[in-house]
Amino acid sequence: MNDTNGKVKPFGIKDKLGYMFGDFGNDFTFLLSAMFLLKFYTDVMGVSAALVGLMMMAARFVDAVTDVTMGQIVDRSRPGKKGKFAPWIRRMCGPVAVASFLMYATYFKGMPMGFKIFWMFFTYLLWGSVCYTGVNIPYGSMASAISDNPTDRTSLSNWRTIGATLAQTAIGVILPLVVYYTDAAGNSVLSGEKMMIGALICSIGAVICYMLCYHMTTERVKVEQNTQKFSFKELIKQLVHNKSLIGIIVCALVFLLAQLSLSNMNAYVYPNYFGNIKAMSIASLAGTVVILTLSTFIVKLASKIGKKELSMIGCFISAASFILLFIIHTHNVWVWVGLIIVATIGTSMFNMVIWAMITDVIDESEVQTGVRQDGTIYSVYSFARKLGQACSSGLSGVLLSIIGYTSATAFDTKIVDGIYNITCLVPAGGMILLLLALWFLYPLNKKRVEENAEKLRIKRNENA
Repeated sequence: MNDTNGKVKPFGIKDKLGYMFGDFGNDFTFLLSAMFLLKFYTDVMGVSAALVGLMMMAARFVDAVTDVTMGQIVDRSRPGKKGKFAPWIRRMCGPVAVASFLMYATYFKGMPMGFKIFWMFFTYLLWGSVCYTGVNIPYGSMASAISDNPTDRTSLSNWRTIGATLAQTAIGVILPLVVYYTDAAGNSVLSGEKMMIGALICSIGAVICYMLCYHMTTERVKVEQNTQKFSFKELIKQLVHNKSLIGIIVCALVFLLAQLSLSNMNAYVYPNYFGNIKAMSIASLAGTVVILTLSTFIVKLASKIGKKELSMIGCFISAASFILLFIIHTHNVWVWVGLIIVATIGTSMFNMVIWAMITDVIDESEVQTGVRQDGTIYSVYSFARKLGQACSSGLSGVLLSIIGYTSATAFDTKIVDGIYNITCLVPAGGMILLLLALWFLYPLNKKRVEENAEKLRIKRNENA
């Protein structure tokens, strides 16, 4: 944490890489769930798509308690030699990896349906509501302790997205080529056994990445232990009056609805509608290239025009791409991939700065109330993200059931056309709603963010 002279090392590339590995670890289990869990339970375990989706939505009621509880635990924990947040990453990285692996228990596919449903609920709650919460909330809160400089935080947000992109490459590009096989009828089918092995590899990768994050990052901003008596009523009152937090929560909900609905439906539109798994991998790889390219200049661009302003431009680009795909209803997978790449440019313009925006919200709250609540605010935001994830899976599952999707009808013409429409319209609607939420609900433009940072810098200098 310190150099040989006893001084804290300045913010630099080691912190950026370490923070990148943290989200790499997160998304080894989060993206795996978002992209494959619905498909795994419908096609391998034989559970109804609507039931899987409703399970994911129901779990969010549990998260409403566990996320805020973890946020309070983090805020009230005493800072140690390694800081306030990093120790939690080391404590929870093992449990979250084990819980993720248990969700893909192919060896139970021959069990009675009641047991499979029980196992699905039990392992999903263990992973998402307990273990993932225990590692993700401290990790996300840690960004504001690594640096108090808005540009540094935008850089951390950028590198966090790079970490997620690397995980996306492993899960979205490589894994589909491994876990699918072609059956006697020439259809691309998900292999339960290979999926379980893939989940094991992802869990091991998650632990490695979390430990790299723990060892490579330094918490420079001293975040004191919150010793105020907890009042749930007071917490709700603060949250209700926090316009910036409400704005970012709505943005997170609709963005995750768009992004993860697309991830969920990719597992259906490529094998079922286009009959081309390789195109799914190529599209994911192209998305990785887009994000890595944007990462070279997104920090300077956001600093120049503002994170909110940049995000709104991206929303317009992405929504227009999905609407065009719906209108042309193409059967050419490469036309599809081309417009998906354009949509990815738009979504990435928001996704690469979102984590810096939540630290802006934490700063705004401290300016307004005089109390810093990194863990609590991030936990509420994390809950909103999980709700968006669940809504995307729940909506996808319900819509698949409405169009009549089952393992028996998976390749019928009417069904695959319905899959195409869902894959276009849900993300398009989500990005339009995100644009409106940024415009009307989220108040932290470039000028206000810079003013808040300066106020807090003066405050800390006075207290030093």
